[in-house]
Amino acid sequence: MTEKQVALTAEELAAEADRQLATRRPANLWRDTLTNVLRQRSAQVGLVLIGLLVFAALFADVIATHGITDVLIGEEPGVSARQGPCIPLFGCDGPLHILGLDGNVRDTWSRLVHGSRISLQVGFVTVGLAIVVGTLIGAIAGYAGGLIDNILMRVMDVFLAFPALVLAIAILMVLGRGLYQAMAAIAIVSIPVYARVMRASVLSIRERDFVTASRALGESSAGILLRRVLPNALTPLIVQGSLGIATAVLEVAALSFIGLGADPTQPEWGNMIGLERNQVFTAPLLVFAPGIALSITVLGFNLLGDGLRDALDPRLNR
Repeated sequence: MTEKQVALTAEELAAEADRQLATRRPANLWRDTLTNVLRQRSAQVGLVLIGLLVFAALFADVIATHGITDVLIGEEPGVSARQGPCIPLFGCDGPLHILGLDGNVRDTWSRLVHGSRISLQVGFVTVGLAIVVGTLIGAIAGYAGGLIDNILMRVMDVFLAFPALVLAIAILMVLGRGLYQAMAAIAIVSIPVYARVMRASVLSIRERDFVTASRALGESSAGILLRRVLPNALTPLIVQGSLGIATAVLEVAALSFIGLGADPTQPEWGNMIGLERNQVFTAPLLVFAPGIALSITVLGFNLLGDGLRDALDPRLNR
C-alpha cells in the first residue's frame, strides 16, 4: 500500500468518526438513568403493576359501578348482606356486582377501585413527608459532624429502638384516630430511616475533591451542602423512598385493620379487610380481594425499588 493510499484511508476513517460524533445524541443524565431503569426486568414488572394502580385511581369514577357509601337495601330488589358476585354477562339475573356486597350491603368492587386512590395518597404523602424531614436531619448531621451529629443521631436511635407499628400506635394515642393521623404517625416513625441513609451518603461525599475545591474557593457551608453535596447524595434516597412507599401503604393498612386508621366509611383496603375478617370462610372474597390488591401494590413498588437500585448503583450497573 502506497503512502497516498494510507493517507486516503486515514482521511476516510477521520471523516467516518466525525459523522458518528455528529449523529451521536449528547449525554443526558435523566435520559440515561431512565434507560438504565427500563432495562431492568424487575423495574419493568413493577412499573406495569404501578401503572394498573394509577389507572384504577385516575378512572375510579368510571370503573366503579356504585358509590362507595351507597347502601343498596331498598335501592335494588333482592339484595342482602355479603351477597356473592353477580355478573349478568355470565348468566346472573340481578344488578351488576363484580365482587359482591359487603356486610353493610355496599358494592365491594366500587370500594376496592376507589381504595387505589387512598393507597397512592398514603404512599406518596407519607414517604414525601418522611423524606423531607429525614433528608434535612441527615444532611445537617452528616455535614456538620461532631456534637450536632451525635445529638441528632442519638435521637434517631431512640426512635429506631421501638418497633415501627408500636411507636405509631403510641403516636396515634396522642394524635387521635383517623387516616391522616395514621399517615402522620407512619411518617414520623419512618424519618430515622431516611435520616440515616442521607447521613451516610453525605459523609461519603463531603470529602470528595469537588467539595474541597468549593470550600477552597470560599463558598459558604450552606451553599456547598445545597448545591454540591445534596444533589449527589440523592440516589440512595430515591431507592429507599420507592421501597418505603410499599412499607407505608402496608403499615397504614395494618393500623386501619385494627381500627386506628381509616374511618369505616372510607374504602381503605386494610379497613375493608378488618371489617370482614371474621367472614374469611363464609365470604372469602370480601377478605381476599382487598388483600390481593394490597399485595399487588406492595409488590409493584418493591420491584420498582429493586430495579432502581440495580440501575443507579454504579457497582451493579456496568
